[in-house]
Amino acid sequence: MTMINKTNLPATPQVLDPRLLGRPVHLLPQFAAQFAEDLAAALRQPALRRYWDGFQLAASGFVGPPDPSQSGRWLGFSGGAGGIAFALERSLLLSVLNQRYGRRGAAPAPSVDPATVRVTATEERLAIVLGQQLASVLSKRVDANLARANNEPNAASTELVPGSVPPAPPSADGWTLGITLRQAQSGECGQLWLALDQDMVARVLLGLAPERAREHAPPRASVALGTALQVTLEGRLVSKEITLEALFALKLGDIIPVTVGRADVLLAESRLFTAAVTEHNGTLCLTSFEDSD
Repeated sequence: MTMINKTNLPATPQVLDPRLLGRPVHLLPQFAAQFAEDLAAALRQPALRRYWDGFQLAASGFVGPPDPSQSGRWLGFSGGAGGIAFALERSLLLSVLNQRYGRRGAAPAPSVDPATVRVTATEERLAIVLGQQLASVLSKRVDANLARANNEPNAASTELVPGSVPPAPPSADGWTLGITLRQAQSGECGQLWLALDQDMVARVLLGLAPERAREHAPPRASVALGTALQVTLEGRLVSKEITLEALFALKLGDIIPVTVGRADVLLAESRLFTAAVTEHNGTLCLTSFEDSD
């Protein structure tokens, strides 16, 4: 049920966001499909069915920003892990309103022109309730993916609360989920949108990123860098300067007299320590390390 609405996508190429480099943006359709399954299941639960009874999920997927004349007013919901903006077509909101507060058992009323119906306080309160319901479904999916990625049990999701200031409409470089709902009896469709802020997008991508990592063995317990980082030390036991003439004059069997004192201990040709040279069971060893001046 994943939908990419090409007609709503911006005509110009999307600007590359450097914050998304190396992150699994290509897996976002997978997240959209997960959310579609969650939403379809949630619409059948009593908490949402009392409002959305008779509505079915027709399509869901990441889309471009909707036309402001279509989406109308945006509502914001935030929690400790990010924020979600919500908007829906007013015709869809009025359909839910008529169904929720209409006469039980009555045939569905014909659709009305939203321009002929004044906005009421009941309608505004209903929009907040619907937005909070759907934003919570999205937030729970994000938390579930993170818990699975980190091999942790699912924790209770932080409740999203309505913001005091209406959010700005999503920009062309933002991430917006477009959802189409169909009324079963009339067959009419309406759209709504959930726009993720940068914090919420980051959590979505973190929940998708470990897909490859989970194929490997569980990570080892973290250890201090000093105990895990391996370096190669070289010991220079002796050095002697001779003339080029003496070097070319050397013959097989010649002896170069040297005196072994303290050895230099090198790391990538950098002198770190000096050490005394000793013998132990026939093996030369370095001991008595001192910092190099």
